[in-house]
Amino acid sequence: MTSHRSETHEIAARVAAHVSETRLLASIETLASFGARGDGGVNRPALGPLDVEARRHLVERARALGCSVSVDACANLFIRREGTGTLAPVLTGSHIDTQPSGGKLDGCYGVLAGMEYLAALEDAGVRTRRPVEAVVWTNEEGTRFSPGAMGSSAFVDPARLAHYRDARDAEGVTLAAALDAHRAAFPDLAPRAGDVRAHAFVELHIEQGPLLESAQVPLGVVNGIQGVRWYALHCEGVAAHAGTTPMPLRRDAMTLALALRADLNDVAHRLGGESTRVTFGRWSVEPNSINTIPGAVSFTVDFRHPDAAVLAAFDERAQSLARRHGVRCEALFAHAPVAFDARVLATLDGACRALGARAMRLTSGAFHDAMYLAAHCPSAMLFVPSKGGISHNPAEATDARHLVLGARALAHSLTTLCEAA
Repeated sequence: MTSHRSETHEIAARVAAHVSETRLLASIETLASFGARGDGGVNRPALGPLDVEARRHLVERARALGCSVSVDACANLFIRREGTGTLAPVLTGSHIDTQPSGGKLDGCYGVLAGMEYLAALEDAGVRTRRPVEAVVWTNEEGTRFSPGAMGSSAFVDPARLAHYRDARDAEGVTLAAALDAHRAAFPDLAPRAGDVRAHAFVELHIEQGPLLESAQVPLGVVNGIQGVRWYALHCEGVAAHAGTTPMPLRRDAMTLALALRADLNDVAHRLGGESTRVTFGRWSVEPNSINTIPGAVSFTVDFRHPDAAVLAAFDERAQSLARRHGVRCEALFAHAPVAFDARVLATLDGACRALGARAMRLTSGAFHDAMYLAAHCPSAMLFVPSKGGISHNPAEATDARHLVLGARALAHSLTTLCEAA
């Protein structure tokens, strides 16, 4: 057993050393050319023409590496390098669809680091025990079709796809039509068997926040993903003339909304402490006129926390406050916190130590495909720092040395998992 661990460690270190900085960084720039914006950002909607061309580029690169490519019913791409045994595969990857004003790294880095791992295996002359698959998950951002993370969630629970197919984009195109177009664009891709369960999944991603940069730590081992509650609060008043209606006689929906917002904000911070993330992000005011008292105001609440008990308590208090203020509270979305697998986390920790890299444990405040994969197989995530904590923005950036280190930590981790019994 000790000799096997030692051999695995040596192989993992050798593959990690074959990660090429030049090849990785060039692949990021090449993928960013599909949907490049003039400001340095990227706009590549899921399953649109630019996404299809970007996928074609990845398929061609995969085949040049001697890998096979298959596709499932939600257009997730699986780039597979066979192992020496007929065992469950180890998966890695992320997404390549972007925000309308997105950057080059969000999601794309995880896919390209997975592709770089396949190339590093080839360069190192290593054939892993388990197969490995780099995956491109469909529509993670949710900006063209709602909800987000369609591909990964439908992979884990195929029944979801039937509900997603009727989703429409801003032009009225359904997901079903987009999937049909994708199939027509790639008629030679084999369908992936639907009953294949993975051995493990690791997603590498930019942090999209400031914690790693602030701590001056180059790698983050992600314990899990915060849970979330979304609500819409609908406040009713009476629209009336701003100059003729005395203050004591007004029924101002905005005054009501602001009082409720203050109460919700106070409750969120008292319940959740330093881990609280609460955002009042979308506001609608009617009639939205400078000289008319607002007659109706709606606003949204996004509350996130890693503790399920805190989420439940906030849910109860939000409903209670809405009743007290005479406001309708509409629950929009809920997802429980996700805790990643201890064994995979230990593997990531070990890879960071083997590379002599400092790493810190943290919890993701953003959703990722790994949130759903955790219900399918042992899963975890690695983060690299984001400059200024900026993401979903053309200014999104990560130092090249951190991008390469993240890819090497991923390569070490995946090799270790591929050699496991």
